[in-house]
Amino acid sequence: MLKKVANIARGLSADAVEKAQSGHPGLPLGCAEIGAVLYGEVLNYNPKDPDWINRDRLILSAGHGSMLLYSYLYLTGYDVSMEDLKNFRQVDSKTPGHPEHGDTPGVEATTGPLGQGFANAVGMAMSEKLMAEKFNRDAISIIDHYTYTILGDGCMMEGITSEAASLAGHLGLEKLIAIYDDNKISIGGGTEIAFTESVADRFKAYNWHVIENVDGHDLDQVRQVIKEGKSNKEQPTLILARTHIGYGAPNKQGTAEVHGSPLGQEDLIGMKKYFGLPKDEEFYVSPEVAEYFEELSQTNKMKYDEWKELFDTWTLKYPELKKELNQYVNGETPTEALELLKNYPKEKMGKDATRSSSGKILNLLADEIPNLIGGSADLSPSTKTNLKNYGDIQKNQFNGRNIEFGVREHAMAGVANGISLYRGYKPFISTFLVFSDYMRPSIRMAAIMKQPVLFIFTHDSIYVGEDGPTHEPIEQLESLRLIPNLKVLRPADTEEVVQAWIEALEYKDGPTALILTRQGVPLIENKKDIKAFSKGGYIVSENPDEKVTLIASGSEVSLAVEVREMLKNQGISSRVVSVPDRNTFELQSKSYLEKVLGDSTQLRVLLEAGVKNGWYRFLSEKDLMITMESYGASGPGDQVADKFGFEARGITDKIIERIKGE
Repeated sequence: MLKKVANIARGLSADAVEKAQSGHPGLPLGCAEIGAVLYGEVLNYNPKDPDWINRDRLILSAGHGSMLLYSYLYLTGYDVSMEDLKNFRQVDSKTPGHPEHGDTPGVEATTGPLGQGFANAVGMAMSEKLMAEKFNRDAISIIDHYTYTILGDGCMMEGITSEAASLAGHLGLEKLIAIYDDNKISIGGGTEIAFTESVADRFKAYNWHVIENVDGHDLDQVRQVIKEGKSNKEQPTLILARTHIGYGAPNKQGTAEVHGSPLGQEDLIGMKKYFGLPKDEEFYVSPEVAEYFEELSQTNKMKYDEWKELFDTWTLKYPELKKELNQYVNGETPTEALELLKNYPKEKMGKDATRSSSGKILNLLADEIPNLIGGSADLSPSTKTNLKNYGDIQKNQFNGRNIEFGVREHAMAGVANGISLYRGYKPFISTFLVFSDYMRPSIRMAAIMKQPVLFIFTHDSIYVGEDGPTHEPIEQLESLRLIPNLKVLRPADTEEVVQAWIEALEYKDGPTALILTRQGVPLIENKKDIKAFSKGGYIVSENPDEKVTLIASGSEVSLAVEVREMLKNQGISSRVVSVPDRNTFELQSKSYLEKVLGDSTQLRVLLEAGVKNGWYRFLSEKDLMITMESYGASGPGDQVADKFGFEARGITDKIIERIKGE
């Protein structure tokens, strides 16, 4: 029967791609048997409750093969209709070109950029271990499931896969099973043009259980190797399934041409004939396959109902744990955590690096938010992100809350996205701001999926100093501001750090990036309108008859305050404006912007130790910008800042010169 199921999935996939005249039929034709075994026998799922916490997860890392996924979601009874299949790759359909989380029930993650889904799967498998450790009690295992991912040659070539696989092997994530669609074809031709390593030996070195030489079209072999993978209780499993891309297409099977183009009528008819499908009927589903999935839905429902009974028993026995589980799954921030921040004592604020004040706040929050977990790319002592009262997560030790990601920035972000998608733990991750470039694809994916991952970036400017231009971010802050849905916050001092953490915890529509200093910055006293922090920008101080508005973010706000005092001594009145979140500030009303930035006759002066590109909306040709338009230098941070013009006396002189020039 599963062979018939696989062939029906092939027909649906090929017809959808042909109708759209766009798509990737190669993987759906080649992996149809793998999909049939997974959805027809192996996976635990309930289409009527697609968010069931104990479902098996399947992530299609090779997201271009999305019609494989959509075909099986339709056949198994998810809220994906035949009309949805016919609208493949059309605007606003439930079947977009690559799987999109939130658009299609049953899609666990947005995938397509190769390797991302694999890293997400590692994060989900890690979450399963953490959740099981936290909530399972007295042989009542309410969390006990597997995470599967299907990946292709392209995923295997991407560096993020190597990073994530190394971490998964180190942690011994035995409930992670990866199926490699080893068809040896890439867009440019055979993979031998660029990819000749032994994938099996590579994963063995990562401490994976590796099963080689599997015929991906042999149902019994696929069934058996998945069973073997599940029997390994110490290691994640990689199955190397040898398949034929575009299997059954008479002229295109095994060619690069079938990867990303419709089959065309000749090959479509030939493929259907080869598999015994009616050649003149589009989107055909045989009565026996439909009946098979009807019966399977009843079996799956019985398993689900058995779990529900177990869950009800657990709930009665552990009502407090049930309450905590709800908080985890719903992503709720305890009111106590927000109140702690809103009542943060002023006496605890003083001169401090914002990375340090953030680290102190993070540790306070950890006591109030039990599902707050995270770590760094081997930089916790520098980013101040170690949770001091909680242990590390290691193999066979999943009761800790510090994740040692190692120097694997890209995988760290992809894994964090998987943890967030799982819906249980709130992940934070950290590194130096300049290394956000290594993470950018995964940051973008978090923003697309609107996942509330917290990215903590420290060492945020040329004030890094001695490490020099390789470690001094210039363009990174601006580049992060370009990512839609990503909230970028660059606080000026401890008081603003507190406000930034409130914003981060309350923001639900995407990830947040906290941009923090290495160097100490003074506490700016008596801010006029700190309560307007959530508007993205506010007045720090103002005076009558102002001639100058000083606009700054982060550590440059205290520099602006210093310049203000020097101007005052020269008889020039000015105001200081802090803009910790420029994107949010831009969304405010015209009247609010005018209120904060002052009269258009005033000289506006921007101070930011980064590129100036995005600030033009607030400035005109007559205004002055003190920014970084070159790379930095190595030396003590203050001296580097002076070298590039971030020095109060020099800025004051430039302002006076500009005013006199008018």
